[in-house]
Amino acid sequence: MIPLQSFKQLLRDMRHQKLRTLMTMFGILWGTASIVLLMGFGTGIHKHQMRQFKGLGENISIVWGGMTSLPWEGLPRGRQIRFTEDDVARIKTSVPGIKEISPEYTRWGANIKYGRNIVNTPVKGVWPTFSDMRNIIPQLGGRYLNAFDQAQKRRVIVIGNVLAERLFGTADPVGQTVLVNNIPFVVVGVMAAKDQDSSYHGRDSRMAWIPTSTFRTMWTYRYPSIMIVQTEKLDEMAGVVNGIFEFMAHKYAFDPDDSEALSIWDTTETFAFFNLFFIALQSFLIGVGCLTLITGGIGVTNIMNVVLEERTKEIGIKMALGAKKRTIMLQFLFETIIMTAIGGVLGFLIALAIISVFPASFEEYVGIPTVDGVGAALAIAILGLVALVSGFFPARRAAELEPVKALKLF
Repeated sequence: MIPLQSFKQLLRDMRHQKLRTLMTMFGILWGTASIVLLMGFGTGIHKHQMRQFKGLGENISIVWGGMTSLPWEGLPRGRQIRFTEDDVARIKTSVPGIKEISPEYTRWGANIKYGRNIVNTPVKGVWPTFSDMRNIIPQLGGRYLNAFDQAQKRRVIVIGNVLAERLFGTADPVGQTVLVNNIPFVVVGVMAAKDQDSSYHGRDSRMAWIPTSTFRTMWTYRYPSIMIVQTEKLDEMAGVVNGIFEFMAHKYAFDPDDSEALSIWDTTETFAFFNLFFIALQSFLIGVGCLTLITGGIGVTNIMNVVLEERTKEIGIKMALGAKKRTIMLQFLFETIIMTAIGGVLGFLIALAIISVFPASFEEYVGIPTVDGVGAALAIAILGLVALVSGFFPARRAAELEPVKALKLF
């Protein structure tokens, strides 16, 4: 009966004080909408940026040759250090923790021709494992390079989606023959479009890949441009990088602590930094939303204090007739929670409506705003906490009134 009586009392107060109630509920509505929107946009930006970064590959390091900066065992500094394809194969078996590895040869400005269309673009010589490491997924109907292509030195090629459009337009490239520096190659796959904001030689969408065995037959390169190394877990990369330095230092006689002998871009460190950065950004946005919601909560506290002043005599009569302090307190808390809940639900619905009509054209810049189950639960928990805190102090004041003094005030 108490919740029903309290609800009727709340409706009566809302009818008598329409403007005050509307302004108070608007504060909760605005605060709830703000925290849901900021949470949704923060999650969207975080996921979008991580997806963009993973376009380069997950848990990978890119290794270049370098030049020694320290003398070692009678050898001078300034020696150039480069690795061969055999070195890459031996590193795979010698260094623990490596999941996949591949050399990468690069022929800059190769001519790829189909019909009358000619495009100058880098052509890469790689192992079949390159696809999984660099998230190069073929479109349906095609494939990536495989072990038979590598073993038999097949003249097959996989091309990026932008390169495919420039050469073939809307036609299906798979199975067609292109000329790479006037040598025929069969297109066996086209890379599916992907998000990518990091690269070392340019976007993958404009590249072409052939087997390393075929590449070396055409251009007789001895040294790969780089090697790509992948680990199973993020925290394993530091040990793998040390292992690569030790292997190369032993073979090519340089100080294992010479950081200039090899250039290594450990993307796991960059990923960890950006992930932490966007988590901090998301937390900041949620904090701003919480402050806005707290402002609305202060408005609820004020209106409940006003209600207390208006109903002091009523509370005195109830307590004189035997109402317990707990009953009075629960009544005020219930009314506060109901008022906060109404404003919160309306704010939540407005925020979801804004997110649902968010223009898809902005996805490239800020991703897709998302409110998942965890985010919704967090917003509800914050709203509930604000409701309890907002109603607690007026409720406690009401419960601590003395009946005689309350009746004498009016």
